[in-house]
Amino acid sequence: MAISIEDYYHDFRQEMLSGAESREDFLEAEFSLIATKLLEEAGSINGFDLCQYKSLRGVRVDGYWINNDGISLDLFITDFSNREGLESLTLTNVDALFKRVENFFTSSAEKKLYADLEETSLGYGLARDLSVRAEYFTKINFHLVSERNLSEKIKAIDDKAYKSWTFTYNIWDMSRLHRIYSSSGVKEEIAIDFTAMFGQGVRCLPAHLNTASYESYLVVMPANYLAAMYGKYGDRLLEQNVRCFLQVRGNVNKGIRATILNDPEMFFAYNNGITATAKEVDVEKGTDGFSITGIRDLQIVNGGQTTASLFHTNRKDKASLDNIFVQLKLSIVDEEKGEEVVPKISEYANTQNKVNAADFFANHPFHVRQEGFSRRLWVPAQQGMLRETKWFYERARGQYADAQSKLTKSEQKKFLAEFPASQMFSKTDLAKFENVWDDKPHFVNLGSQKNFAFYAFRIGQEWSRNPDNFNEYYYKRAIARAILFKRLEKLVSAQPWYNGGYRANIVAYTLSVVSEICKTSGKDYDFNKIWELQDVPASSIEALIIIAKAVMESIMAPPQGISNVGEWCKKEACWDQLKQKIPTIVKSLSPSFMNSLSTRDVINQEIKEAVQTQKLDNGIDAQTRVLQISAKKWYDFLVNVKRLNMFSPKELDIIQVASMIPNKIPSEKQCKILLSVIQKAAMEGIKVE
Repeated sequence: MAISIEDYYHDFRQEMLSGAESREDFLEAEFSLIATKLLEEAGSINGFDLCQYKSLRGVRVDGYWINNDGISLDLFITDFSNREGLESLTLTNVDALFKRVENFFTSSAEKKLYADLEETSLGYGLARDLSVRAEYFTKINFHLVSERNLSEKIKAIDDKAYKSWTFTYNIWDMSRLHRIYSSSGVKEEIAIDFTAMFGQGVRCLPAHLNTASYESYLVVMPANYLAAMYGKYGDRLLEQNVRCFLQVRGNVNKGIRATILNDPEMFFAYNNGITATAKEVDVEKGTDGFSITGIRDLQIVNGGQTTASLFHTNRKDKASLDNIFVQLKLSIVDEEKGEEVVPKISEYANTQNKVNAADFFANHPFHVRQEGFSRRLWVPAQQGMLRETKWFYERARGQYADAQSKLTKSEQKKFLAEFPASQMFSKTDLAKFENVWDDKPHFVNLGSQKNFAFYAFRIGQEWSRNPDNFNEYYYKRAIARAILFKRLEKLVSAQPWYNGGYRANIVAYTLSVVSEICKTSGKDYDFNKIWELQDVPASSIEALIIIAKAVMESIMAPPQGISNVGEWCKKEACWDQLKQKIPTIVKSLSPSFMNSLSTRDVINQEIKEAVQTQKLDNGIDAQTRVLQISAKKWYDFLVNVKRLNMFSPKELDIIQVASMIPNKIPSEKQCKILLSVIQKAAMEGIKVE
């Protein structure tokens, strides 16, 4: 049962009111944060930094994001009045709002708006930054986020050429937010019409049999086409693969640039080409072969550096791309198999820079295990509460909504009592809670998707070394860190020294300072205490406020030449500067806080016991999975794998034991080996059904 827009609006408002109350934030700011988080998780935007400034002269901005593609800037304006019911957003409203945020950009870029602002103004840093950097952008994306429904009379707002920039206009009204929310993880897709965009399709060669389970094509892609698509869609072409966030920095690969400038006719021979996926293509057959005329949800999973370099060399060096072509391997992957197939394509295509994050998607065992803990473990009842609850880990976007979509009203009420909305967190939230404790606060400030990419890279490596480290203790500690993060947001908002800006930056750096204090003192934070209380102990409150104030003072004093505090917080140098001040911060903390920290020996013993428990659980799980397969199937499997000559006599003997179930039961250790054998055999095309 899909949720109606009226119910969605009601739920959205309740989440906003609850969030604003829990974090002691203004409603308008909370509305912006909730809406843009949904857009970011859907891949519609790359990030959002809250930056609210308005003047009586029709100049206003509510947030921004400087995209990693090096060519585009996102500026946001919010339409919010805490309306109790859905109202209509008219063209007059839209024009007036877009005009105000346009004025902010043009005043900043051309008229040095910052010179008229106080340096403490929230808009000062952004306005000054744009006065310097605006000339480097080619596209300014204006986003209107509204709590109203867009009038059906408004079909589209055309792009506008203004001097050296292209202005684009995006309206995220409540009906559009509702569609994204209801899509259960399906992001707004890129639809490219080659005929409309370039006047003709691109030649291709089908590389699949008619009986194949999926389609694939070999394409000779004109570099002009590729650069134009990157210019229009930027990082959205790369978002499917977490590796893309690690390998593309908006800069130009020197080797690729040299080939474009000096040997353009050799580009096809020298370059490795591009690997991409799509959900659907339109292919036409002509007298001279096949052509792709349209493509839905194009995603470059390997070749982001090539794509970005073609665009930037063409733009910055004025290099012609007319005689340059790029080989493209395109695989058509349907939505059902996307989570399984796309990570593998990415992993195998990126062998020159292999990382374990390539398949770190929603179906990775790490996420599945954390999801299992969240569905199984009750958290202690909070003080004054009679019943226990659970935290809901959303390993794939839309799971929380999906879990309620088919429930009756009474069943939904029971579900929400067990899994309160305030206790739902996604894998990007988890990455945020964890990275601040791993000496990486500046990663958190880069936006949820990039922060998750760095987290995935780290956890992917650790999982390959020892997956047992990600156990029940790890999950409970993650929940404790989530509680600490959310509590600190509320504490910061309530302080008299807080002026309403950069809270996310202050919170991230404050917790990293706490982590650093623990590390240098040879102790650790008592996360078990938070798990038991489901709140932050009183001994930490004063210390957190003291540290947060020192953090605020540090980030608000960037080096000379840097005026945008939000952008400064994304740099490692910001963290390096703050770390130098930690010894002074420690001296201001009360002995009670330092005494509340746990000794490292106690924590290490808890971790050791959790690892042993996880190993035991793994053995039980392996045995359960092995026993679900009949002896007959194990015998057939044994016959099939013997001809491979790739298994040791010991492994074959263990399969023989499995073929005698239930007369003989494999041990837990043998069951783990059997699951490993199944995986290796599957690589050779032999499966146990």
